[in-house]
Amino acid sequence: MGAGIKLTPRAGGVSVVGNKTAAPAGGRGRSSVEPRATGLAEPATALQRSSRNDVHYRAGRARTLSIIGHAPSGAVTPPLDPRTILDTVAPAPTATPALQLVAADMHAVDTVIQQRLGSDVPLVGQVAHYIVGAGGKRVRPALLLLMCAALGCADPRRHTLAAVVEFIHTATLLHDDVVDESTLRRGRDTANQVFGNAASVLVGDFLYSRAFQMMVDCGDMRIMRVLADATNVIAEGEVLQLMNMHDAHLDEAAYLRVIRAKTAKLFEASTRIAALLADADADTEAVCAEYGQALGAAFQIVDDVLDYEGDAAELGKNLGDDLREGKVTLPIICTLRRCHADEAALIRQAIETGGSQQLSEILRIVRASGGLDEARAWAAREAERAIAAARALPTGGAPERERHQKALVQLAAQLLTRRA
Repeated sequence: MGAGIKLTPRAGGVSVVGNKTAAPAGGRGRSSVEPRATGLAEPATALQRSSRNDVHYRAGRARTLSIIGHAPSGAVTPPLDPRTILDTVAPAPTATPALQLVAADMHAVDTVIQQRLGSDVPLVGQVAHYIVGAGGKRVRPALLLLMCAALGCADPRRHTLAAVVEFIHTATLLHDDVVDESTLRRGRDTANQVFGNAASVLVGDFLYSRAFQMMVDCGDMRIMRVLADATNVIAEGEVLQLMNMHDAHLDEAAYLRVIRAKTAKLFEASTRIAALLADADADTEAVCAEYGQALGAAFQIVDDVLDYEGDAAELGKNLGDDLREGKVTLPIICTLRRCHADEAALIRQAIETGGSQQLSEILRIVRASGGLDEARAWAAREAERAIAAARALPTGGAPERERHQKALVQLAAQLLTRRA
């Protein structure tokens, strides 16, 4: 099944056949774009902007926001036991699960989604309803709604914008499954398996364009800028991940750069939009964005851990897919640093060739090496950063706002123990 371009696996990255751009010979397949320290200057790609300290989308204000919380290059942050976080934020026995607090709002979002999926082209509706109807956690729209409630914001546009976020996310899933040649998502055949690659890519394009129609209807240029930048960063992150395929020497910094673009950026956009809807001040906007960014990073790290230790039935996808595709994620990076030389050679060979013949043995090595625990410790540090941001939200002593603030704290802690 073709994805439009042909990738030739090799040590140190991939070659893109039929395109003038290829990873440098003998290189590691990484982008030459390096993050700058501060500011938002033009001209620059969206990924460059996201790699620097983010800025506030508020006229006349440009207070910077720190990016993914990890040790500087060359430094190693001491491991953090995820149980430490869970012990400190144990919910009260009568506490309502975080996502249940916005159940009524999510019902309103589902109504918007169904209304805006319509098209005069029958295939568009078939594919769109297939992927949207597959369910999923819908964490991103729920996050926008939870943050709105924590800020005391009841702006009616929040439901439409939550649907916009879900459309953008769903479009990325359609495109990802084609690029990755995936066959299973959420426990059933992927859209590209059912309808073909061309239909999946084009309906993904439809969802992107419909999302932009909806955000225009909301009539706020600041929100449009947040979502436009986020969408561009996500696309660049996916290309960066493509360049890193089959690179057995990828390090934590390169991995984190990818996940803060392809995953954390939409989480950050969701919580930042809540701040803009609430007309929050610049400091509060920074806190909201920090929460979303940290939560998104933790979410992706845990997702990558589950690819090696989860249950396929619970996950709704095949275990070891990342390894089959030549993706180097944090559990593998941590394992390569810990395992014996012959085990590391076996893993590197699998990465560089994209083979799955040794999958069972590699799963055993990853689980026995302590690499999964180390990766979860990275996720715990990001969750801890999200919790600190949530606790810094101003609630004004309003009980309902405090309730949703505590739910944001609990959501970040519980993410560390999710199994799907």
